[in-house]
Amino acid sequence: MNRLAGASSPYLLQHADNPVDWYPWGEDALERARREDKPILLSIGYSACHWCHVMAHESFEDPATAEVMNRRFINIKVDREERPDLDRIYQNAHMLLSQRPGGWPLTVFLTPDQVPFFAGTYFPSTPRHGLPSFVDLMNRVADFLAEHPDEIQRQNESLQQALARIYRPAGGAIPAIGVLDKARAELAQTFDDQFGGFGDAPKFPHPASLEWLAWHAARHNDAEAERMLERTLAAMAAGGIFDQVGGGFCRYSVDARWMIPHFEKMLYDNGPLLGLYAERAAAGDDRARRVAEQTVAWLEREMRDPSGAFYSSLDADSEGEEGRFYVWDPEMVEGLLPEDEWVVASRVWGLNGPANFEGRWHLHEVAPIATVADALGIDESEAETRLGRARERLLAAREQRVRPHRDDKILGAWNALMINGLARAARALERHDWLGLARAAMRAVRERLWHDGRLFASFREGATSELPRAYLDDHALLLEATLALLEVEWDGDLLGWATTLAEALLADFEDTEHGGFFYTARDHEALIQRPKVYADDAMAAGNGIAAQALQKLGYLLAEPRYLEAAERTLANAGPMIEQAPLGHMSLLVALDMHQQPPPLVVLRGAADELAPWQQRLRAHDAPMWVFAIPAQADDLPPALAEKAAPETGVRAYLCRGLHCEVPVTDPAALEGVLAAG
Repeated sequence: MNRLAGASSPYLLQHADNPVDWYPWGEDALERARREDKPILLSIGYSACHWCHVMAHESFEDPATAEVMNRRFINIKVDREERPDLDRIYQNAHMLLSQRPGGWPLTVFLTPDQVPFFAGTYFPSTPRHGLPSFVDLMNRVADFLAEHPDEIQRQNESLQQALARIYRPAGGAIPAIGVLDKARAELAQTFDDQFGGFGDAPKFPHPASLEWLAWHAARHNDAEAERMLERTLAAMAAGGIFDQVGGGFCRYSVDARWMIPHFEKMLYDNGPLLGLYAERAAAGDDRARRVAEQTVAWLEREMRDPSGAFYSSLDADSEGEEGRFYVWDPEMVEGLLPEDEWVVASRVWGLNGPANFEGRWHLHEVAPIATVADALGIDESEAETRLGRARERLLAAREQRVRPHRDDKILGAWNALMINGLARAARALERHDWLGLARAAMRAVRERLWHDGRLFASFREGATSELPRAYLDDHALLLEATLALLEVEWDGDLLGWATTLAEALLADFEDTEHGGFFYTARDHEALIQRPKVYADDAMAAGNGIAAQALQKLGYLLAEPRYLEAAERTLANAGPMIEQAPLGHMSLLVALDMHQQPPPLVVLRGAADELAPWQQRLRAHDAPMWVFAIPAQADDLPPALAEKAAPETGVRAYLCRGLHCEVPVTDPAALEGVLAAG
């Protein structure tokens, strides 16, 4: 066993018995590189990454390859989920060095002072696909560094300057509201009218874009934004990117039709998608309701830790094959189902057609259930019932298979995304049991990741290594999730937690000179750069979510410091938003909030009288923030304490930005004021 044997990360533990002399990232490895004046080979991946496994089997488990690695480099292995700070820095360095996007595994060669001078992703053990063998590459890279140190030094200085420009934008003014129209137009240009989604294969869900479409459609009554959102969500629900048997979404589709996914399932996608589908279900979309229910069932069945928190991901592979756990043979399915279920399932899921995944069948909706019902001469409700029973039988049979590996880390940011999704779903569909799941997960996160007045990013049961310090995303996303919980059910303790997170954002992450929030805290270890990230990627950017959440909390508590921090963020990011609005969707929502704050409604009254008001307000399409605070709630901050509860009934306080209307005690009167704008 090498130095990874005591790691908290399942990904690092997968490499603990490699013949490579791996180090985890830390001062031991960095000091040795400096002392021996040796380059660093940095390998970044994660446990559910298919090509990470391939490179591990081909190269890192091979003694001859390991001998070259150990002789010529100090070798460091990093889990990108535990150390997203390192991943962000070196992915951007890869882009600058190679002029193309990175990915995982990320393979980066660093000088002893941690500056990268060559980068790539997967390298094969033998030359193929236009790539050199990994051993040949390593020797050439090490030789070049030894023979051309001055050239590498000049390149490193230029790279550092380029990274500084990325991470320290000069800033400017808060963009005008017209940038929203520019974003909508650009998004429409990339929209796939035939299959939904944006761009061509591989096709990712991009939750930040979908969230913006949902916000923009409701906020500005934009029918085209609504159409793009509805088409994309419907296509994904019918596609193979959604697990038709067991629920939950895979990370992306390898084709434009959403048919064949890359089979890994990540917690971070499923949280926002759960919220979006539940909100569509509340508007009467039955398929969206099924998707939400199946996704929560998957969470409870496969992703929930005994503490109540949620695990990180499921691998794409099982028994050495990608997708093996999920695919079917028609003969097997026909043998599991009664004839009346088979005739429906085979037509809906394409089992009566050609194989679509390496000689086997991955289920996706080939024919709509209504079309199949019509062809069979049965009611659509009967066809739905039969398909539901078939789904249950296939799930029971699939449970007997060898399961994909599960990464059982508990990540603060990813749990926050799921807590937020569950809270939204509970609010939209009035599912108190789902609210219970969300609240239990938040309690577990606080118990596991909050110690001695500071937040940590990751926890894994039984791990002995030091917990990694939390990042901007952890704080911002947990703040957003806490506010979502408060909108469903008031809890004074959670309000205190929200203000704790907000104060930590300002104290530990804010760039008080230029605006915005750094990705790492003030007391984080010194790296070659301190990133400030504004662009969304697979997850919404922490700066965008912080700017949204601080405005919501700022208006709720009448706290100008929170509102000013959001304004400074928008100003510092302003030129980037205007130049590339599609890359900054979460900041566009924050900008829309800033330009015209949504209505904020505080309801005060007896707990049992608040629910009917909440239900009526949920029926409104336009976004608004609603907090129902029971009369018996105590220790309220001044801005809420002054919004007193009446002796009987409910009193509603409506504010828009810093202006509040005269309180009302009749729900129809409140709706009238809301309609008046």
